[in-house]
Amino acid sequence: MEASERTLEKVFLCGGVYAGNFKGLLPHGKGKYTWSDGTTYEGDWEEGKMTGKGRISWASGATYEGDFSGNYLHGFGTFTGSDGSLYTGGWRMNSQHGIGRKQYQNSDVYDGCWKEGKREGSGRYAWSNSNMYIGSWKNGKMSGRGVMKWLNGDLFDGFWSNGLRHGTGCYRFADGGYYFGTWTKGFKDGQGTFYPAGNKHSARRKSSADKNGEKKKRLLVHSSSVNSENSVRPHVRRSHSEKISNTLLRCSSQTSHRTSSLREDSALDDISVDMSFDASSRYSDDDQSGLQGDSSVAFEREYMQGVLIKERVRSISGLSLKSKKRYKFHAKEVKSKSCVDIFEGHRRYYLMLNLQLGIRYTVGKITPVPAREVRSSDFGERARIRMYFPRKGSQFTPPHYSIDFYWKDYCPMVFRNLREMFKLNAAEYMMSICGDDGLRELSSPGKSGSIFFLSGDDRFVIKTLKRSELKVFLRMLPRYYRHVSQHENTLITKFFGLHRIKLKHGKKVRFVVMGNMFCTELRIHRRYDLKGSSHGRFTKKDKIDEGTTLKDLDLTYEFHMDKLLRESLFKQLSLDCEFLESQQIIDYSLLLGLHFRAPEHLKALLEPPDSLHKPASAQATLGGMTSQGELSIPPRGLLLVTHEPSSVSTEPGPHIRGSTLRAMSVGDKEVDLLLPGTARLRVQLGVNMPAQANLKVLQDKTDSAEVELFEVYDVVLYLGIIDILQEYNVRKKLEHTCKSLQFDPMSISVVEPKLYSRRFINFLERVFPVAP
Repeated sequence: MEASERTLEKVFLCGGVYAGNFKGLLPHGKGKYTWSDGTTYEGDWEEGKMTGKGRISWASGATYEGDFSGNYLHGFGTFTGSDGSLYTGGWRMNSQHGIGRKQYQNSDVYDGCWKEGKREGSGRYAWSNSNMYIGSWKNGKMSGRGVMKWLNGDLFDGFWSNGLRHGTGCYRFADGGYYFGTWTKGFKDGQGTFYPAGNKHSARRKSSADKNGEKKKRLLVHSSSVNSENSVRPHVRRSHSEKISNTLLRCSSQTSHRTSSLREDSALDDISVDMSFDASSRYSDDDQSGLQGDSSVAFEREYMQGVLIKERVRSISGLSLKSKKRYKFHAKEVKSKSCVDIFEGHRRYYLMLNLQLGIRYTVGKITPVPAREVRSSDFGERARIRMYFPRKGSQFTPPHYSIDFYWKDYCPMVFRNLREMFKLNAAEYMMSICGDDGLRELSSPGKSGSIFFLSGDDRFVIKTLKRSELKVFLRMLPRYYRHVSQHENTLITKFFGLHRIKLKHGKKVRFVVMGNMFCTELRIHRRYDLKGSSHGRFTKKDKIDEGTTLKDLDLTYEFHMDKLLRESLFKQLSLDCEFLESQQIIDYSLLLGLHFRAPEHLKALLEPPDSLHKPASAQATLGGMTSQGELSIPPRGLLLVTHEPSSVSTEPGPHIRGSTLRAMSVGDKEVDLLLPGTARLRVQLGVNMPAQANLKVLQDKTDSAEVELFEVYDVVLYLGIIDILQEYNVRKKLEHTCKSLQFDPMSISVVEPKLYSRRFINFLERVFPVAP
């Protein structure tokens, strides 16, 4: 022992007693501190703070033994709760953090990753009744890809969000039947296919799923995960960490167990989640007998919030290859990073890395510049930031794992102001595009040959441009800036950045960053690209899946909405078309997204999240009710209520800018959209707009049986104007060619801008007619 250290026992005015080594006036070395309520700590001290190995016992009976640092539970240790729960693993600042294993009072066990006291990352949760989940977690809840297996043998392999099935997945029944489809907040929502037990396709899927399941179990044996746990930390109040050393120095300071002592928090509750399987959710015995023996039948189904609305009975041999592969897992219509070679041997993955490096550099460079109004010198090709990014790094750039490239950022001050105008924080912008989640390539690029990437949080779409499109954009940018400044409700695409990458061998790739208008709080069930044209504006049926963007001739609905909402829509459409017309722009489209709501009178038929319905024909007699009687605007299942700013989300997003709309149905007041049992959303132009969709044509043109259960739907609309970089003069050759071939130029978007905008508006007036 050092000469300066001595062993003493000291009683403090607050009632605490310390016995052990001191260094000067501070506990240092081995020692024991006892609080007035009986809580004790015995172990290592360093200059007045619990640091090193030690053990603390609370008056409630809870104990912790392990590493301490600066009065915090920090490192590796074991916490035993007074309720019998046991956690062994990593700690950081009094919270479970890192790899750890917790056994709950009810014998449930979680083994996996933790972050600040909550399950986050990969983990495995085993219920005491033998149900088990292995997969990803976020903020204490099942989120991301994961596998849930029930005691009875049923299994779900797919995507989760906030503790519920959400996204694409496969539900395998214990008897061998499969359902491949999509879920929203725990309910089937959208298109899917059911393969009854016994068919060959189901057998092949079973073999593949079993192999994948075994592989997952091997990979996640130490780190794999039910639902929310509000707080899993033993509540060690941080205020104590600052007070304890002062207590030892100044006896006048109080270390009250009631307000600042180390203790076990009663918030260490067990997870309470009903993940049991409900036998009533299975199809009936009669159905099973009818399906079990038929190995050549599959059912293509479509759901709205768990209600079956359409069903087609198809033979397995009649299903196209595309249909069979339709429900391969993909997150929000995207696929993982692609290493497919393009651009003279360079990979798209390198392009993504280069784009992230460049955006991080230029946003970081322009953000500290004091805000100011844009000047004429801020526009044009000469307004740019250029930088060389060698692989080894330089004085101005970091080393990286991509290839050497040259970076150019066009009009940085203009886009910096646009981002602020659109209420987009620079840090959020960088984290969205350049964060750990990275970029994902969209699976279905357009006919233009452009490559599309989606940011990790789905807020931004990044598209490659042709040189001609870049020139059009730079020429149009000053007036675009003025237009969006003057019209906060504009439906024209929001642009956030314009960049160019030059690869080592001279290939130039140009990118534009845009807002993703389908980054919404509600699921998009249908999407359409509408030009008001007829030539080639349809999609072949065998190429349609849930992620397909349909065209003009595929649209079989017309939409009725509140009178004031419709007036606001067409007023802004006219202003936006006038702007595009002034810039000689043609060939633009209205991108329309539809979120369907299940009819209210059928909510009683809502199936449990994992159930299989009887064939739709058994319920067809219920469907005609919605097509009778007068239309209700707004729809009965969607309620417009007076706007309350405190009741709707104000988190930054692609639709944060724009005023709240007024509706006649609530007395010309600003309104919110209330979805019973779901959400309350702010109604903006092109965002969360309620309407009633009338099915104009019943599609029954296939050889297979198809039943439409409803003719009228409650829908929520999302819309915006896209593809605004095509100039009129670029298409003159096509116009001449079409005339020589005796095609009608009016049918293929080869018309002068004024005529194009007029035809565009006229078409939309037919799609959104005045309500009767």
